Amino acid sequence: MTEKEKMLSGQWYDANFDPKLIEERALVKDLCLELNATRMQDLNRRRKILREILPNVDAEAIEILSPFMVDYGYNIYLGTGTFLNHNCYLMDCAEIRLGKKVFVGPNCGFYTAIHPLDFVKRAKGLEMAKPIIIGDDVWIGGDVTILPGVKIGRGSVIGAKSLVTRDIPENVMAFGNPCKVIKKIGLETLLV
Repeated sequence: MTEKEKMLSGQWYDANFDPKLIEERALVKDLCLELNATRMQDLNRRRKILREILPNVDAEAIEILSPFMVDYGYNIYLGTGTFLNHNCYLMDCAEIRLGKKVFVGPNCGFYTAIHPLDFVKRAKGLEMAKPIIIGDDVWIGGDVTILPGVKIGRGSVIGAKSLVTRDIPENVMAFGNPCKVIKKIGLETLLV
């Protein structure tokens, strides 16, 4: 089994020294740099580059502001109407799936990688990755960090500066470090 196959199946894999994974990361990071150097008004060029970075995403149906960075790109799925503000980083060693009309504030990080606590194993470049799944109509405030394996339910709001370490149910407001549910969001709140 290749290191990439291990990565995609959620097993421990060599992230730091495997030539194939190193090459894939270098190629997509060069594309991200190219995107980030492209003027926002040059929509055709930006969409062309985004199609290369994110092969599973309809580049015409989303909006991403620069700077933007990913690790692989092919593990990312963004629903129609999703918006990523400046300085968003998606560490997509595992799948990162954002539903439709997800709004992500500036300076947010989605981190799927887990490293061994044992420094000897960590020095060997081992890591494991768990997916991040965000439901439709979620709003993620600025400076939010989402950790491996987290799911956020449809219609929820994550307050700025939150560290999301556990699943968040649908239709709630949650914030803090660690992020906790503060209140349920009812339909009457959504219509105001």
